[in-house]
Amino acid sequence: MKLGVHVSIAGHIYEAVDRAAQLRCDTFQIFSRNPRGWAVTKLDPKDAEEFKRRRKEKSIAPVVVHIPYLINLCSPEENLWKRSVNAYIEDIKRADMLGAEYFVTHLGSHKGKGEEFGISRFSSGLNEAIKKTEPKLMILLENTAGSGNWLGYKFEHLKTIIDKIKDKKHIGICLDTAHTFESGYDVKTKAGLDSTLRKIDSIVGLDKIKVIHLNDSKTAFGSHADRHWHIGKGEIGMNGMSLILNHPKLKGLPFILETPKKDLKDDRTNLATVRKLAK
Repeated sequence: MKLGVHVSIAGHIYEAVDRAAQLRCDTFQIFSRNPRGWAVTKLDPKDAEEFKRRRKEKSIAPVVVHIPYLINLCSPEENLWKRSVNAYIEDIKRADMLGAEYFVTHLGSHKGKGEEFGISRFSSGLNEAIKKTEPKLMILLENTAGSGNWLGYKFEHLKTIIDKIKDKKHIGICLDTAHTFESGYDVKTKAGLDSTLRKIDSIVGLDKIKVIHLNDSKTAFGSHADRHWHIGKGEIGMNGMSLILNHPKLKGLPFILETPKKDLKDDRTNLATVRKLAK
């Protein structure tokens, strides 16, 4: 099992590799820049090369880059949509410079214009981004909890988007366990998890899942409220987390934690819990 966390890029971006290694991670996730702002400092090619050198030295793979929060590829506002497409293109290029294998994206909010509009809008923007970047990496669509007007709380959304993407070899899925539970798919019981995986397989194919975001949920089943929580201490619980980690159809995938943290102690505690649960 590949296990990691989302780590900070504070200082030089290559220091993220050291932070992951200190936690004994063999995979990790980062933002390649400030996720809450539009301003982008150009990525120094020397820093990118050092990033790749360090992760190779420490045998860490895959590396996952997560899209910034502000980007909304299904926005009905033309200026925001165009800005989002351009930012998307820039972020894919940055992730490729770092040699990342995967680029995780949320699907965004249609702002009340409807799911059909949002899916069409997102697909159009993603097709444009892929065409202009010709990425080496794979873009992973992340399922969501379904709060507000966000897309991705049904796997049918992911299926429809994939069908609309012209260059499908660049598209996969990131499965978030908290989002899955919060959107109304029971993953805390064996029967529920088996049923959920069968459903995913019938809609998009389990082979499309490339990364698992392993998070417990602070909110109840079907709440549609996106609140990650510490492993085993949320509504999915210790037994549910164990079932997910050890399911034969998921066990070989990289698991990345996005659990709450005030400092490295929280990451160490959650990682230790996962390592105890993994059989």
